[in-house]
Amino acid sequence: MTVTEARIGGGVQAPPPVRPRRRGIGWAQRLEIAALSGPAILMFAGFVIFPVVMAAYYGFYRWKGFGPPTDFVGLDNYVTILQDKAFHEALLHNGQIIVLSLVLQGPIAIGLALLLNQRVRGQSAIRVLIFVPYVIAEVIAGTAWALILQTNGAFNDVLRSIGLDALAADWLADPGLAIWTLMLILTWKYVGFAVILFLAGMQNIPEELAEAAAVDGASYWQIQRHITLPLLGPTIRIWAFLSIIGALQLFDLVYIIWGQYVASTAGTSTMATYMVVEGRNAANYGYGNAVAVVIFIISMIIALVYQRFVLRRDTEGALTEGR
Repeated sequence: MTVTEARIGGGVQAPPPVRPRRRGIGWAQRLEIAALSGPAILMFAGFVIFPVVMAAYYGFYRWKGFGPPTDFVGLDNYVTILQDKAFHEALLHNGQIIVLSLVLQGPIAIGLALLLNQRVRGQSAIRVLIFVPYVIAEVIAGTAWALILQTNGAFNDVLRSIGLDALAADWLADPGLAIWTLMLILTWKYVGFAVILFLAGMQNIPEELAEAAAVDGASYWQIQRHITLPLLGPTIRIWAFLSIIGALQLFDLVYIIWGQYVASTAGTSTMATYMVVEGRNAANYGYGNAVAVVIFIISMIIALVYQRFVLRRDTEGALTEGR
């Protein structure tokens, strides 16, 4: 019996194990970290943090965009935003776009990804065709759809030529159809990104799991339901997060297709289009900056809540406690 064992047996508590002391980071390592991360931090501060701070500053003024702001109005701009029914409608439209984007684009993208994950003829060509709309510039896509879907556009002409005159409608100005027209365009534009993202996630799923399930008698749909989709969960949640943030900031397609006047009457205005119309176009840049701050706060709150309650399981699984 050793001396330590004798002391423990005699009731004397053994001393705690000595942990090795961590060595501090030297100046060379600090300079290396600063040299590598410094430019990225400066870019982030200059193009993200500084504009947000300046927008918050200008939001307290009635400012026409030139010269230093002098007409201080305090919180009047923010009070006006919260009381304006046009902003309430734009916020509601953003909410509808978020829900419809998740409901429509998600299942379509998952179905296409499952199809393209199999060995089919022309697989590469189909992937390219699905992804092409995503890389087309919004200006080009918006202009093309505006010409196609106008009252005397190509789409209505095709319907009339095949005897479906009753289906021809004003797809852009009718408040009952405009939001669905917008969702059709958004789905066509962005579903390719979701498909490529889901395909990348499926490549990380071990094939041995599906093979073992097939040996045990599982059907193709049972394999997809109980193996592929659960393991694809982190990718789906990341896509949903990107889709939500994109829907909150939607501007270009709506502004190009509907313009500054038709969007509000057709029911497709968004917070971003409201910001431009009531801010820049009205020569009230202080009010526009206040709207930008409100959009930023709403987006940040939604992002933090989503990360706290949805993405937490994924981030916790990727982190380990330091020793």
